[in-house]
Amino acid sequence: MLKFDKTYFLLFCLLFLVEVLIALFVHDTIIRPYVGDLLVVILIYCFIKSFLDVRVFPAAIFVLLFSFGVELLQYFTIVEKLGLQNSKVASTIIGTSFEWIDILAYLVGIIIVLVIEKARPKNG
Repeated sequence: MLKFDKTYFLLFCLLFLVEVLIALFVHDTIIRPYVGDLLVVILIYCFIKSFLDVRVFPAAIFVLLFSFGVELLQYFTIVEKLGLQNSKVASTIIGTSFEWIDILAYLVGIIIVLVIEKARPKNG
């Protein structure tokens, strides 16, 4: 089950860098909130696939459900309830506001993962 995959890890690192750059330097109404959410599910998926030899669909569904869970925590204002509202890091990572369109962004991100994985040539 444990297996390091350097391709997924490099993709994770690249996506992490893109997400950090978006968080630090992009302050618009499209890229930061929606493209960032779309990319974060791909980032989490690549992180999981970097270290675990799991099938595509279960990994993708897990990431999608995890993302929905984080969005649900935003609905219940978890950052404030934990007293982290003054933490820029916590507010950025967890998020502070629930939006239905974020759910759609996560879904589109996972669809992109599934399409790319389906199109990838299989080894062996």
